[in-house]
Amino acid sequence: MALATLKDRVKAAASATTAPAGHERADDVEETPVGHDEQAAGDAVGEWLRRYEGDVAAALPKHISAPLFFAALRPVLPKLRGCTPASVLQAVITCARFGLIPDGRQAVIVADDGIATFLATYHGYIDLMYRSGLVKSVVTGMVYEGDEWNYEPTAPAPHDFTHKPKILASKEERGRPLFAYAFAWFDGGVRSAVAVVTLADAEETRDEYSKAYQRAEQSGKRDSLWHTHFDAMWLKTAIRKLFKLAPASAELRALAAVEQAAEDGRPQILAAVDPETAALETDARRAFAAAEASQDTTRTRPLPRKASAGRGRAKPRRRNRDKAKRR
Repeated sequence: MALATLKDRVKAAASATTAPAGHERADDVEETPVGHDEQAAGDAVGEWLRRYEGDVAAALPKHISAPLFFAALRPVLPKLRGCTPASVLQAVITCARFGLIPDGRQAVIVADDGIATFLATYHGYIDLMYRSGLVKSVVTGMVYEGDEWNYEPTAPAPHDFTHKPKILASKEERGRPLFAYAFAWFDGGVRSAVAVVTLADAEETRDEYSKAYQRAEQSGKRDSLWHTHFDAMWLKTAIRKLFKLAPASAELRALAAVEQAAEDGRPQILAAVDPETAALETDARRAFAAAEASQDTTRTRPLPRKASAGRGRAKPRRRNRDKAKRR
């Protein structure tokens, strides 16, 4: 599905809808009022998506079932009734391009002041890390006051960080959360640095970089993900910090760009990477790793032996035999 074609379709079909006051549609198309009936708006969104089911299905990677994706999407639509259909379409297409299910675990599609926005959860980031083929395992967690832990960045891995959670202790015994962390293991036993995010770090990220949080505070709704799922966003901040410390695939870089586009008020779909490009880059990385491995000289190979080796003494050369006869 060509992106330009989809953009043209969105522009043409969205000409009869309007964004909320103070907002422009993501693709800068003039819109006309939708009306005040929320149920009618919800039906309009559903009808909109039915018209573009083929485009959404085409955007999904082969390992994601279209019925599964749409089944997870249906319960989300009533929450998007006040959003412009164009923004809903773009959020759904972008979510599909990354092969993430909008079920609240891998990804969410939320209403941000009348604009539908796709966001990956920290589980979604981890899933893409695994898919890239660059990461063997990802570890993330939260350290509480009652836990046993040690963090010494100058020590060699894995002795630089240890965490022993008291999982059988009550919530009161574990105490308040101190910091979130994340690290990744790669093939060959190499480990990334540990990404640590304290409560102060998470609040600073929220206050300075989340425009959705700022808008929710100003409106008094307090319904952003930072309001409703603070700990999950705290962990996601650690994963995104890890993203800067580890090799990243084309999909992960595009995912970060897509979420930044949402913060900047730009169309997310234009920042989404072509899955084929991401797959080619991943294959190229694997081929490079295989080529590097083939140059490994640490393995000792047996030296070549003459055919006569192991069969007794070799016969003297003919020239030597001639000299012996002359004597």
